[in-house]
Amino acid sequence: MQPLPTPCPADLIPEVTSMDVCNVAYRAAKEQGAVWVAVERQAESWTVKADALTAPQHAIDTTVYDAIRAAVIRLIRSREIRPDSSCGPVYFVLYDLESEHRARELAAALHAAVYGDLGPLTQAVPGTPA
Repeated sequence: MQPLPTPCPADLIPEVTSMDVCNVAYRAAKEQGAVWVAVERQAESWTVKADALTAPQHAIDTTVYDAIRAAVIRLIRSREIRPDSSCGPVYFVLYDLESEHRARELAAALHAAVYGDLGPLTQAVPGTPA
């Protein structure tokens, strides 16, 4: 599996509803020392997952983490994601997105953000600090 480019286009975010696919994608990210990001279908909704533990040499800047946290809070308050969604500090999960398109958009924005590019996140979640 090729490393994801940064920023990663939404259509390249792996869909890991199958546990086998999930394991392959996670293992590949770990071998590459890259942040793992994926979308997963759960019943009638979609989940975004990102894990920086696969990239032990990568540190998430405090400013970046604060922006991601603010975006997650905005998404919870707008009821776009469930309140039990997680915003890190190294593992992120956004539950109950209505569409695959939106899940991929947020996954790509989250991936770019953990690598320091907050532009896609501020576009995907207006009002997020840049």
